[in-house]
Amino acid sequence: MLATALSVIALAFSVAQTSASSDAAYAPLWNYNGTWQVTKSGATKPDVLLNQCVLVGKYFACQQSVNGGVSALLVFVPSSTPGQFHTQSVLPDGRGAGLGTLKVEGDKWTFLSNWNQGGRTTYYKTTNVFTGKTRIHFEQQESNDNKDWKTTGSGDEVRTSAGRMTFVR
Repeated sequence: MLATALSVIALAFSVAQTSASSDAAYAPLWNYNGTWQVTKSGATKPDVLLNQCVLVGKYFACQQSVNGGVSALLVFVPSSTPGQFHTQSVLPDGRGAGLGTLKVEGDKWTFLSNWNQGGRTTYYKTTNVFTGKTRIHFEQQESNDNKDWKTTGSGDEVRTSAGRMTFVR
């Protein structure tokens, strides 16, 4: 009986360790969770961005709402490279916006994606630089050749409230 109890405890500890180590891959993504005031360069009024994030098994997802309207569900899946994620945005009409990549390098996050329109590909890059857990400076860029980039927007985000961490196993 004692041996069975110890086996169950050892198994539970092993599962907890495995779960904790796999959850560690998602740790930086929790920084997105919550409400942010977004001020784009040149804008007269800030927007309110709400990221409601959840970890469901292998998938980390954030429903994003801008000024009260749902804009997308952003799904993250870790790649085989540490600090790198595959991303997919699902729009409110159910359409996927295409596979992307997020590279997390400390306080610098780089989102990369592309869009092929009839044989012409446009590449997109958004760079977020975090200052602590409450401020982000972002820069959005586009390229036709994935080498020469044109800045199309920039601005700052300030967290106004943290979201609740939700896990579903």
